[in-house]
Amino acid sequence: MSKEEKKNRKRYRKERSLSQDKLSRLADVSHTTIIKIESGATYNPRVETLKQIAGALGVGLDDLIKK
Repeated sequence: MSKEEKKNRKRYRKERSLSQDKLSRLADVSHTTIIKIESGATYNPRVETLKQIAGALGVGLDDLIKK
């Protein structure tokens, strides 16, 4: 995952005024997973996880992962 992708995910979350905890609940993924994805600790998150996050943010998967 590039720096731009990581920033992109965080930007979408912040634009919607969502905390990491709230996003984790909306996306039905663990809070730890959101933290790891945004920090870059999880280099290649599962596509299914990214789809859930994209859905919770109301964006397409392509938007979420574009550089």
